[in-house]
Order: sequence, then C-alpha cells, then structure tokens
Amino acid sequence: MAAVRAEWGSARRIVIKIGSSLLVNTETGALNREWLASLVADAAALKAEGKEIILVSSGAIALGRKVLGLPSGPLRLEDNQAAASVGQIDLAHAYEETFKASGLVAAQILLTFGDTEERRRYLNARSTMETLLRLGAVPVVNENDTVATSEIRYGDNDRLAARVASMMSADCLILLSDVDGLYTSAPGLDGTGQLLPEITEITPDIEAMAGDTGTELSRGGMVTKIEAARIAVGAGTHMVIASGKVMNPLARFTQGGVCTWFLAHSNPRASRKRWIAGALEPRGAVVIDDGAVNALKAGKSLLPAGVSSIEGSFDRGDAVVIRNTCGTELGRGLSAYSHEDAQVIIGHKSREITELLGYRGRDELIHRDDMALKQGAGTGE
Repeated sequence: MAAVRAEWGSARRIVIKIGSSLLVNTETGALNREWLASLVADAAALKAEGKEIILVSSGAIALGRKVLGLPSGPLRLEDNQAAASVGQIDLAHAYEETFKASGLVAAQILLTFGDTEERRRYLNARSTMETLLRLGAVPVVNENDTVATSEIRYGDNDRLAARVASMMSADCLILLSDVDGLYTSAPGLDGTGQLLPEITEITPDIEAMAGDTGTELSRGGMVTKIEAARIAVGAGTHMVIASGKVMNPLARFTQGGVCTWFLAHSNPRASRKRWIAGALEPRGAVVIDDGAVNALKAGKSLLPAGVSSIEGSFDRGDAVVIRNTCGTELGRGLSAYSHEDAQVIIGHKSREITELLGYRGRDELIHRDDMALKQGAGTGE
C-alpha cells in the first residue's frame, strides 16, 4: 500500500466535485444511490478525522431530462433549465436522506459563476458556507442551472468547483469523474498513454495533453479540468483528478490510489492575502486609532470602535486601504459594510450595530481573514 501523501494528510478543508456520469446511470437515468451512499460514508469518515467537507455536485439536468422525457443529445437552453428545475428536487432529497443516514446534515447552496466573482455576493456565499461548516453541516453546492444562461455550457462544474475551492480557501480540491487522471495521450487508443501522477507546473505541454473525455452526462473534459487546476493552484489549493467509478472513491486517497495531483506552490491563506493586497483596486480608506493598530498587530480583526474616519465611496465587499492617524498605509482589506453604513457605526461598540443600522451585521468592519497587512505592520503578512 502506498504511503498517504502529505498534501492529503494535512488537508483540513476539502472540496469534492462529483460528475454527472457517477451520480446518474447512463442507461436508466436513475440516481446511483448505492454509490452515493459509499461516497457519503467516506465523507463521514473524513469529518470524523476533523476535516471539513464541501461537495460540488452535477446531476440535476441529467436526472430531470429523463423524468421529462427529453431526448438524448444537446438540449436547448430552456430545456436544460426545465430539466434542472425538476432534477434539483430529486438530487437535494437524495443528499438529504443519504447524509442523514450517516448522522450528518446536508445543506444546499445554489451558485452561478457570478456569485463567486462579484464581491458582495462572494462574501455572502463565503459567510454562509463558513457558518455551515462551523455548525458541522456539509454544504452541497450546485450550479444554479434553472436561472443561469451562459453558465450552462460544457464543463462548467469543474471550473465552478475550483472557484468554490478558491473562495473557501480549501486545502484540496478533488475532481471525481470517469477518468482517473491526466495521461500523456488518450488511454486505450494506442496503448502508449502514461498517467502523470504529479504535476508541479501547468505548461503548454501539459495543456496539449488534455483531450476531450466528456460523455453525454459528463459535459466536462480534460480541458476544463486543466482550467480548473489553474484556478485552484493559483489560489493555493492542491487539486486531484481521480476516477469515481469505484465504491468508496475517497478511500483511495488514504490508500495511495491512482490519480493525478496538481500541486500548489503556496497555501490558500497566503494566496488570499496576496489577492487582497495587490489584485483589487481600493475603493476607499479607513483611518484607525492607536488601539486598533495594536489590535491588528496582535492578529485581531478591525472593529468599528477602532475606526476614526472613512474616506471614499465603497460597497460591502470592496477593498479599502487601512491607514493610521499619521496617514501611513498599514494594509488593505475587504469591508463588511458599505461606506454609508460604516459611517454610522464607526466609533461604536459592535453590540450597538443592530440599534444603529436596524439589522444585525458582522461584529467586524474588516475581518482578519479579509485583511492583508504590509510588512512591518506587525504580523509579517
């Protein structure tokens, strides 16, 4: 038995993408309930080890098209959306029942790519899933195909899974599908294709090896998996391509099974900090007092009470510069409030937010996870 990889053993938060061809029987259109039960048993075992699990699931359209009697082959957009609206009900019930049988709670999250890109929606989705994980639930993310338009296209859930992994600062992303990794050439054609167990850099040669391995139900191919790998590793998340066409497919990672690992060169936290520090255009600034400066140096979040003034016009989720009273930039962060609401609550205790705004917002103006301080500001970030 091969040794457990360090990347797998140390992973605390894991995102698992499940392809349609694994969930749905290609001949009958029925859900593969026995296989799903084995996957959930694996997830329960990982949670018992202290790991956090997020699923990104395909399957709604594949289930719904059979119920509605839609023909095989490509569907019109409105038929895709109709199939998704029917199949989503069966899929959600299946996850609810299967997780409940293992003593776990499943939570449905419907997303489009826009929810992972537009910062206010990004923060809402991230906050919801963080809360679910803290409460012990397993988020099950589905593409919101019933309202999506251009998002319903070939291979979208591979990229959606990578975006979810990036958004949630996951340590590892697993793409379970009907292939067991990346080969130098398509396996089975001439017998010369060799599986690549580890990839440390996505080069043009690696991209050239990607071939179309999609099926009718699994709209993804190796090309979209390579694109997903680029998103994941760029966010500091290791990614794995592995076959799910076995029972208990996650057990292979403890047993050192066949797969392809795409290795990230930094961790998710460091990548997120770099993104906040340099990739976002600041929309304003907050000026903080000496007490707040000391709190940030100690690794704490920025509370409204420590803010002396704000500058600019920004919305919730926008990047802002953090300055001390002398005007020195200490770092940058994502504001949990718009500039209008921030103006109302600065200088006040967090317990006063509800009375001041009329709703219960976050205690922090900028959470420490949404903040990147400059070198010399006290944390070394």
